[in-house]
Amino acid sequence: IISLSVIYREMLGLMLLAMVSMATGEDVLNMCMDAKHHKVKPGPEGDLYRQCAPWKDNACCTANTTSEAHNDQSYLYNFNWNHCGIMTDKCKKHFIQDTCFYECSPNLGPWIQKVDQSWRRERILYVPLCKEDCNKWWEDCKDDYTCKENWHKGWDWSTGINRCPENTLCRKFSDVFPTAQSLCEKVWSDSYKYTTHTRGSGRCLQMWFEQGKNPNPEVAQFYAIQMGLVGKASSLSRPAALLLLTLVLSLLFS
Repeated sequence: IISLSVIYREMLGLMLLAMVSMATGEDVLNMCMDAKHHKVKPGPEGDLYRQCAPWKDNACCTANTTSEAHNDQSYLYNFNWNHCGIMTDKCKKHFIQDTCFYECSPNLGPWIQKVDQSWRRERILYVPLCKEDCNKWWEDCKDDYTCKENWHKGWDWSTGINRCPENTLCRKFSDVFPTAQSLCEKVWSDSYKYTTHTRGSGRCLQMWFEQGKNPNPEVAQFYAIQMGLVGKASSLSRPAALLLLTLVLSLLFS
């Protein structure tokens, strides 16, 4: 006959496994990628600069990073927006917003992939963006100029900043990127995926939101469940799951 104490310990063991799974899964929904300027863990920053301000309550970026993100040529990556003449302000604001989203968002976990690059060990791939963000980005940049389709690689860095490669021509964005989808998906080598979902649908991430409630955690959770990264029952926050895990451990080994 199996004693009640054995059954009790087996039940606690199952609870322990569930808590470990829950605590681990929550990391995917609230984490920072291992990249050049990202914090190790997300948290409040208090005073993020201008277009990065919406993430101040829970951010993967620091205030210094967000300030530099607004400069034409910052120390973040020595990237020059004005490689084909002066980029217009209406176009530049989208690239600044893109930088804020990339550096600050703690909700990109389901799309983080390992990479072996000198300046980062992780990147994002196929992050589903709301169509309004992509469409407006393209609309405001279509008459600006660039010489490259993929801005991640292939530049001439001989002077320390990116310059157009030899024998390339500066062309309108609308020629290099004929559609909003091509801009969103190709400019950063498939970091983003163009979707037909709209803001507020719960099926796409917003590159901008009003300060206050961030709509993106719910979207990340939806996709994480679809990908099998977290269970549907993972409704506890990670701190709550860890607290419960501690209680289970104390009972299991008492």
